[in-house]
Amino acid sequence: MADKPPVALENRGEGEDGRRYSPSVARNRDPIREALAQVFIPPARVLEIASGTGEHGAFLTSGLPGLHWTYSDLDGDSLVSQRAWQQADTAGRLAGPLRIDASAQDWGDAESLAPWDAVFCANMVHIAPWPAAVGLICGAGRLLRPGGLLILYGPFARSGAMAPSNAAFDESLKLRNPDWGVRDLDRDLVPLADASGLALQSVTDMPANNLLVRFRKPG
Repeated sequence: MADKPPVALENRGEGEDGRRYSPSVARNRDPIREALAQVFIPPARVLEIASGTGEHGAFLTSGLPGLHWTYSDLDGDSLVSQRAWQQADTAGRLAGPLRIDASAQDWGDAESLAPWDAVFCANMVHIAPWPAAVGLICGAGRLLRPGGLLILYGPFARSGAMAPSNAAFDESLKLRNPDWGVRDLDRDLVPLADASGLALQSVTDMPANNLLVRFRKPG
């Protein structure tokens, strides 16, 4: 459809085997891996929501032994790329992809594979309608094991304030789609997490005014 919004805000390269490559992942994957290396206690089963090209899972499992990663997405092209990354995996620690609509009340096969040690989602909540963020947090609260983590990466506002670059980004997003926009961690997401049985555990500053946010399911 001509009015269907893109699933990415960048041009992505594609290899002959179907694997796609994201410029933004190339920039953020090392800081994310350094941060997650301090978080995960292997072995850990991680469900990624909106896995995009699939590079995060491949990169993180290659550097973090004991990490088992399951891809998911709703976009067909992204699922093809994730499947190609999974098929290229020689360590056997990539799974999926699962077809998941984060806004749905039932995540299909992810439900029967629960409980998960962690749910990871990078750069989705600002380029998806608000119900996707609601469903993401509710789903994590439902499917995480006690002590499990919901980990979000991306740009966020904090109590109504955001970096100038994020404010400009927010404006550009809303021009593309009024249902998109940089979400406020404290005003928008923390209340959702509280209602889903998740507690804000930590917020780590990342390059380019991004944050790595961890919510924990008590237990």
